Amino acid sequence: MRCAGLGLLLWALLSPAWAAPSAVVLRCAVAYMPQRSTWVREVRIDWDSKAIRRVRIDGLEPYGFSLLSHGVMTAVDNERIQIDLRTRQWQSDFRGHASGQGRCETVPG
Repeated sequence: MRCAGLGLLLWALLSPAWAAPSAVVLRCAVAYMPQRSTWVREVRIDWDSKAIRRVRIDGLEPYGFSLLSHGVMTAVDNERIQIDLRTRQWQSDFRGHASGQGRCETVPG
């Protein structure tokens, strides 16, 4: 049921952009500390009528992902990533050694 709820959340966020949603691509500008560097990250979320089926970060498909009340949580290499789809915020952590925060925008069509 949570999968369908998140799909409906995505639909509500993005309904003006797609008539029949199947994927959304987000571009996130993430500031990493303590290095003070900014990286642009790409997130692709694919879904069908029942659930989110695939998440990709910078073209890499993580081993798995978890659904949160407003988004998704996953990991790529040592980076634990949380993406809030309602506020379009990125938060990540490199196991306490560094962290990242940023805003995401929907990539058009």
